[in-house]
Amino acid sequence: MIRRSPDRTRRDRRTAHALAGLLGTAAVLHVVRPEPFDSIVPESLPGEPRFWTYASGAAEGAVAAALAWPRTRRAGGWAATALFAAVFPANVSMALQWQRKPPVYRAIAWGRLPLQVPLVLWALRIARVRPARSADRVPARG
Repeated sequence: MIRRSPDRTRRDRRTAHALAGLLGTAAVLHVVRPEPFDSIVPESLPGEPRFWTYASGAAEGAVAAALAWPRTRRAGGWAATALFAAVFPANVSMALQWQRKPPVYRAIAWGRLPLQVPLVLWALRIARVRPARSADRVPARG
């Protein structure tokens, strides 16, 4: 019988909580400071940019909650993977729109694009962790 070590279980939980914290922070920023997000909503999307800002913030908040809760953590990992893929067009839009900004802004905009890869891999790592069955769990110390 393969048993998961308490260290691995703790690391998996911390990894999920860290991503939940990142997404939760982004969700709050979408509500508290929506203007920067409004400006990068692709023009091809129907409706007002503010709708898409709030919708993406709500999605990030929901995914953060799913990642934080053990029973929904794997689904949250898959949802985070999809979310990172879904917001990629907005990041491309931002990079294209910021072509006339100062070099540091352009570097930030273009630098965000390859950062999507580790975010997707991080989410996939969480999605692929199989929860330990109760018979396989190592008792907690304490």
